[in-house]
Amino acid sequence: MQLDIYRRPEPEHKLSFMAVPAGQPIPQEVDNVDWKLVATATELDVEAAHLVEYAIDDPGPQIREKGYAITSVTHQLLDGS
Repeated sequence: MQLDIYRRPEPEHKLSFMAVPAGQPIPQEVDNVDWKLVATATELDVEAAHLVEYAIDDPGPQIREKGYAITSVTHQLLDGS
């Protein structure tokens, strides 16, 4: 599935990611947060158990349930920049 990937900074120099089906708007319940688009139409296997590069667990079920998949608070990545 093609996904648009968004990133936002978190406390302690960590990052969260959100994956939304390509071309779809950010769902209303999360659009008030400071998300930055970092990749468009990225082909990813949403049926994988984990999207390693974005630290997103169970992306398929998340997208089906909420319309997007997001990094768990327990898996936020350190900002390497």
